[in-house]
Amino acid sequence: MPSITQQLMQQHLLLRLEYNTEKEAYEKQTESVGVLRKVKRGDAWKNVSAGKSYYNSLNQMCIEIFRTEDKEIEHNFEFGRPVAFFVMLSEKSAKDTDSLRFLQAKGTVSYVDGDRMVVALARDEYAEEVNNVSVGEGQTGGLGIQLSFDETSYRLMFDALERVMRARGNRLAYLRDLFYSPQQQAERFSFAPMQFPWLNPTQEKAVNEVLWTKDVMVVHGPPGTGKTTTLVEAINETLRRESQVLVCAQSNMAVDWISEQLVDRGISVLRIGNPTRVNDKMLGFTYERRFEAHPDYPQLWSLRKAIRELRNKRKRGSESYHQQLDRLKSRAIELELRINAEIFGEARVIACTLTGSANRVLDGMKFTSLFIDEAAQALEAACWIPIRKVSRVILAGDHQQLPPTVKSVAAMKAGLGKTLMERIVENKPDVVTLLQVQYRMNDQIMQFSNKEFYGGKLMTAPEIKYRGILDYDIPVSWYEVPQAEAEGTATDDETTAFLPSKWGKEEFIGESFGRINKAEAELTLQHLELYFSRIGKQRILDERIDVGIISPYRAQVQLLRRLIRKREFFKPFRHLISVNTVDGFQGQERDVIILSLVRSNNDGQIGFLRDLRRMNVAITRARMKLIILGNVATLTKHPFYKRLYDYVEGICRL
Repeated sequence: MPSITQQLMQQHLLLRLEYNTEKEAYEKQTESVGVLRKVKRGDAWKNVSAGKSYYNSLNQMCIEIFRTEDKEIEHNFEFGRPVAFFVMLSEKSAKDTDSLRFLQAKGTVSYVDGDRMVVALARDEYAEEVNNVSVGEGQTGGLGIQLSFDETSYRLMFDALERVMRARGNRLAYLRDLFYSPQQQAERFSFAPMQFPWLNPTQEKAVNEVLWTKDVMVVHGPPGTGKTTTLVEAINETLRRESQVLVCAQSNMAVDWISEQLVDRGISVLRIGNPTRVNDKMLGFTYERRFEAHPDYPQLWSLRKAIRELRNKRKRGSESYHQQLDRLKSRAIELELRINAEIFGEARVIACTLTGSANRVLDGMKFTSLFIDEAAQALEAACWIPIRKVSRVILAGDHQQLPPTVKSVAAMKAGLGKTLMERIVENKPDVVTLLQVQYRMNDQIMQFSNKEFYGGKLMTAPEIKYRGILDYDIPVSWYEVPQAEAEGTATDDETTAFLPSKWGKEEFIGESFGRINKAEAELTLQHLELYFSRIGKQRILDERIDVGIISPYRAQVQLLRRLIRKREFFKPFRHLISVNTVDGFQGQERDVIILSLVRSNNDGQIGFLRDLRRMNVAITRARMKLIILGNVATLTKHPFYKRLYDYVEGICRL
């Protein structure tokens, strides 16, 4: 068996392979893919309007950017992502890159709220370059912004792996050897278990396991089992013993969610990095907002302004200039350190993404406990970034749901997708505790996933076991999407009395954009319309019965969104209907879930539908009703979908 150092070196090598693959794909896309395609994918805005530019509380030059068109497209811009600015020189450049000119201006997203974005620029002078580009709504030759390649995250992950490999005789070296050695036992405290009557027995056990942990602990939380509730309770109890803890997650959204729950519990949270779910409650506990609200901030702002003005008026070789500048900088640093000390002194929880834990405001800080939520979605290298700052680690997540995103097929096959949580579950099964009672789904929705992924260990809470919307409703349905060639083919199904030509055939519309099935999209909305009609408009609105439409393919998602906007029937219900990919629904739930599987061909090819963990997420989002649409002949050639189809058919026959 390879040594620990060799295994970490392999991680480093595979991460380098992933880095090269992603960078090459970005460069290829930048050279060959037109702006319109990038806009449709949510990776770019065109013909944007530049607003005011200003210095933020971190003394970075920022500029406001407003989206003026294509506002219905869901974009991928979020805090911390790098961006580049470009100019479209003609209408042609919207379709190809020949007439596209990239500006020198680059930066990172500091804040996004709907169609307004704030970009922290890499250099102060970039603000003038961006503002000099004339923009008019809908005119060509306008300013654009697109996501850029993220060098920073990779640099942080490479650095973390290298530090872990070099570690000798310290806590980081101990944790590294523990995580990689099946023989080495994790240490525990020993004291009487605490009682939490408001938790179920498996949740109570998990909280006690966290409190007993000296080294590492894994809370395995399948869908709907109250993982966040358990984690919040464990953090609250830990704070009775420690002054401050570090809480991280892979995504900003996951950090926001756990932060909100902690704030609701009355715990003082300091959020490093701006939240994606922008509202006053979330912004109120961000570092930037607390920093700006500090009574000494106006004085610091004045000092920084004086420093900038002095630099602009600099007289070369003047001694008084250097003395004056040194005095101002010394006073500004002293004031900033004092403000930071007070802000961090008041916080009980420091919350950030895994890469966000390398933020300069956390330099030199140490914590006893680190809680990593959604740990099964994070690359191992990313987890090592905050682990360097702590003594013990509690990981929470579900390795039977969404894995980390790995774009290099070779790196994935060689093991880059294996997370630190999976490694610990494999090497240290004794530190894993499973939450077993789920509070989300009707029991019949839950049972297939329970048998396939969790060894039948889960049970449904009695109060929601038979939950449903309609009397005598079947909780899970699978509707066939046939491959009939003749126009106007009739079927027995009341919603498909008329079928268009080439009914149910998938279409390939781009290497990275995926596949669509137009007829299946139409049938999806027909079934939703029929189900809504059975429930009744007033009841849907009064009870706010919400619906999630999921497809594994982004192109199908965008097609479904367009169809819903066009269909008059759905107008009163649009605020209750969300359409997204499987990844977009991670961690969410809806009363009704409709799943459009898209694939329909004669060869039984199902592409990345073979990623069964992704399907586990999709079929466990529904509280009361799950509707699956897919071509049975294509999908059931795979044994998993054959078992799923047989399970649904078995329920229908009951």
